[in-house]
Amino acid sequence: SGASLGTHMMAGAVAGIMEHTVMYPVDSVKTRMQSLQPDPKAQYRSVYEALKKIVLTEGFWRPLRGINVTMLGAGPAHAMYFACYEKMKKSLSDTIQHGGNSHLANGIAGSVATLLHDAVMNPAEVVKQRMQMFNSPYKSVLACIRTVQKTEGFGAFYRSYTTQLTMNVPFQAIHFITYEFMQEQINPHREYNPRSHIVSGAIAGAVAAAATTPLDVCKTLLNTQENMALSSVNISGHLSGMVNAFKTVYQLGGISGYFRGVQARVIYQMPSTAIAWSVYEFFKYFLTKHKLEKRT
Repeated sequence: SGASLGTHMMAGAVAGIMEHTVMYPVDSVKTRMQSLQPDPKAQYRSVYEALKKIVLTEGFWRPLRGINVTMLGAGPAHAMYFACYEKMKKSLSDTIQHGGNSHLANGIAGSVATLLHDAVMNPAEVVKQRMQMFNSPYKSVLACIRTVQKTEGFGAFYRSYTTQLTMNVPFQAIHFITYEFMQEQINPHREYNPRSHIVSGAIAGAVAAAATTPLDVCKTLLNTQENMALSSVNISGHLSGMVNAFKTVYQLGGISGYFRGVQARVIYQMPSTAIAWSVYEFFKYFLTKHKLEKRT
């Protein structure tokens, strides 16, 4: 407690970059496993099999395509996200529970922080997922940005924004409530305790990821605009809107279609949120301690 806004932003930026880069190859697999009409050469039974197949058939660096645009977006997105969360959580907890830990405050703060995070991250997510797809026609991140802008317009970078928010607002509400609840159970004095941050982060990520997988599948479809999938249900042009995405997923895969890639999503999210929270709490502790030492 008592960390400054600058500390929250710095710790958040480092945590965001670490979270997205360390687990990036699994994120690439998740994008492909959520494909509704995958190419026969890109059908995978498990995360391990997918990674092995991608590396052997497409090259060692293929699972890392698009990582640069993700790093570029993750730093500022997470800086604003954690700073907004901490500020709102404190203000709302003081109002609702007079300085105590209010789960309602945690959920609301996490939801509002998501609005800022996704406004920055959504265009990066569109480019990243198009780079990750099997047989992606884009040679580089810049080529992808130029082509999407030219052929689909600027709106294409925010086509999945409402779906992203519809997914991420409940995701982050569940995530923060679960994390703070776990901290109450295993770290009630809220001291810097790496093990408690890792365990709480992993459990929070797994619960939130499993609960919001259907929305993630719809977001992936809106971001990638799979030509084979859309043409098979006679959709010409570009698919837009969450309702249309939900209908299309159901047409192509039924109820089980909404849970495509759930294994990859949970496997990706557990270590990702564990990394994000442990790195964030470490830097928050380290920077605050350093400032106090300088003062004394």
